[in-house]
Amino acid sequence: MDKLRWGLLSTARINRALISPLRASKRSELVAVASRDADKAKAYAREWNIPRAFGSYEAMLADPNVDAVYISLPNSLHVEWATRCAQAGKHVLCEKPLALTVDEVDRMIAAAKQHHVVIAEAFMYKHHPQTLKVLELVEQGVIGELLLIKGAFTFNLALERPDDVRMIAELGGGSIWDLGCYPISYTRLVARAEPIEAFGWQMLSATHVDVVFSGQLRFANGLLAQFDCGFRAPYRMALEIVGTTGALEMNAPFRPEGDEQLTLKRGKRSEVIRTPHKELYSGEVEDMESAALDGKPQRVTLEDSRANVSTICALLESTRTGRAIQI
Repeated sequence: MDKLRWGLLSTARINRALISPLRASKRSELVAVASRDADKAKAYAREWNIPRAFGSYEAMLADPNVDAVYISLPNSLHVEWATRCAQAGKHVLCEKPLALTVDEVDRMIAAAKQHHVVIAEAFMYKHHPQTLKVLELVEQGVIGELLLIKGAFTFNLALERPDDVRMIAELGGGSIWDLGCYPISYTRLVARAEPIEAFGWQMLSATHVDVVFSGQLRFANGLLAQFDCGFRAPYRMALEIVGTTGALEMNAPFRPEGDEQLTLKRGKRSEVIRTPHKELYSGEVEDMESAALDGKPQRVTLEDSRANVSTICALLESTRTGRAIQI
């Protein structure tokens, strides 16, 4: 097999971000879309010029002409449909968060191994040249020994779309799952280690999801991390990585789409470091192609996703107990 034939599992808004890179790739082809509403699937297929439309998810999974599936369902449905895709022999690119518990991730890991398929979490920033440059600079010791990482990701979903699925607790809603997962993931990526302690605070909505979350992480080597995320504040996105001899600052760490700026600060001097522009979601497609077609290691492994979910669960447990949680 020299090309992946993709199907979209749902007609969610986020799909449009993946359609363009799928069509731009010579090793992928968008062939199908599925919805629980046949008319909706057909209308979506016409709108986006997709060859086949299915009126159920099961029907698309039964199609031997679909090799890989993009899952953009609500968070609470990820584990069910990722495992069902695997059982059908389909590779899976699943929107973040991959799952809501460590046990759910373990089910996905077992399914991927048993059915010899690739399951990957869709953290697009991990494939971008800006992220790879940050890792290079940190590993080269350009900012010295790591001391502190601070991140933020917010926007006003509660005002703009109060009935959004991310505001529904039963569907796995909440800002830490939707937005906080980014600074947590980025911190762990830069640290090249897992936190040993987590502490969090949250503000809940009337629907019992966190709309403001602030968290702290501590690592065994002394590195500290702080982040905030939320659905009530204005749009904010930033990451600062502080070392003993310098700091790296980013104004668009999680969605670098062409106007991002990476700044290296040492003493009173600042230097803007340019990185190549790349279509934000194309790296996810390329990594799936590499893993599924060539058998190469994934950049976003299931073990890494498991650790991110474990950290988020520890932070949420801290908010429930009012104490720091050992991880």
